[in-house]
This record gives sequence, structure tokens and C-alpha cells, in this order.
Amino acid sequence: MSSVLDALPYRHVLTLPNEPSAVRLARETAEQALVEWGIGLHRPVVDAALLILSELVTNSVRHAAEESPQIMVMYAASGSHLAFAVHDRHAHQPPLHRADTGTGLGTVMELTRQLGGTAAVHGDPDGKSIWITLPL
Repeated sequence: MSSVLDALPYRHVLTLPNEPSAVRLARETAEQALVEWGIGLHRPVVDAALLILSELVTNSVRHAAEESPQIMVMYAASGSHLAFAVHDRHAHQPPLHRADTGTGLGTVMELTRQLGGTAAVHGDPDGKSIWITLPL
């Protein structure tokens, strides 16, 4: 994962209160960042990427708000890849490979696989981050 991220020259970090409005703000910020980085919003992968990002933020809002009053959303990109992560302070690291279809995380994994991307959970003493990397 770090080798892909090292190759992504565009980066942005956003800290948000862990509440429902975070979903909209994370999406809007992603759209603004992509435009600033010269990555057109018309690319087919962008709509799916925004849906994946929305699902990850929604999961933090639903499941981690008590333990994590704030979430951090990290964005990174190059001309060929897009990566983003949602970090919260909840210690639970969901098993991505066993996510049930039809759930938010199941949708994330299904879309990520269909787009030829990767997903990973990275735990640390302050919680966890779920990273998604997608080819553009």
C-alpha cells in the first residue's frame, strides 16, 4: 500500500465531526480535490469512488461516533490512481474479505473489486483506517 501512496503526488486531508453531515462534506471535498488535480468528474470510476467514500464515512458515523467524535478523510491521486481512506478511533477492524453483500461494506468491496481496485484496513493505536485504491 505505501508504495502506491508514495507514487501519488496529490494529497489532501480533511478532519470532520463524526456526524451525518460528514458524508456530504467528504464527497464535496473529494469532488473539489479531483477537479483541482485535473481529474475529470466525468470518468466512470469517479461516481463509484464517491459512492464508496460515502459508504465508508457513513459506516464511521453509524458505528464509531461514540468512540470517535471526529473522523479523518485522506485523499491521494495521480494521473492513473485514486486512493482515499477514512480513519476513526473505533478499534474494530472489519474483515473486508468477508463483508456481506448488501451491506455498506459489502457494497464497498463489490465496487472496489469490479473496478480492479484494492482495499485494506490499517490499525494503529488511535483506531483504524480503511484505504481504497482505484485505477483511473
